[in-house]
Amino acid sequence: MTDTRGPQPPHQMFGGEQPAHAQPGQPYHPPQAYPSPDGTQGGQQAASAVRRPKTGARTTPRTRKARLRVAKADPWSVMKVSFLLSIALGICTVVAAAVLWMVMDAMGVFSTVGGTISEATGSNESNGFDLQSFLSLPRVLIFTSVVAVIDVVLATALATLGAFIYNLSAGFVGGVELTLAEDE
Repeated sequence: MTDTRGPQPPHQMFGGEQPAHAQPGQPYHPPQAYPSPDGTQGGQQAASAVRRPKTGARTTPRTRKARLRVAKADPWSVMKVSFLLSIALGICTVVAAAVLWMVMDAMGVFSTVGGTISEATGSNESNGFDLQSFLSLPRVLIFTSVVAVIDVVLATALATLGAFIYNLSAGFVGGVELTLAEDE
């Protein structure tokens, strides 16, 4: 197919810019709707020109804020997160009880208090209550582990129940509103 119109003048765009195909060897500068502050159009500014802020313009960074509302808490995800957190808390409880028992044993607390209790409860034919055998490390760890397991079950159940109750109350009042801010 041939062009029968003959040579045509280059097309002028709005604002006097030439299209990209009319400027061979030049980089493409997209047209701009408004002229630059120095009066030039588009990307025709000199490379040495520096844009300065207008008088009265803000130079401090802007803080973006968004107001969000927690409308629903998924009970399944609340249960999973509370289960994992309560397991971590249970492990910390068992480890803390073991460390505390070892420190108190190294300081001689059990032997001193145990001697006092056995003297107070003992008679001529019996030695009295033996605190050291009653508060041995395996017994303390078993008791602490049982308490940790009960805590895992209760904390998970209460958090899940709390999510259901929150969803019911959020249906009536709309939920909790949060304001999130982002520094730029």
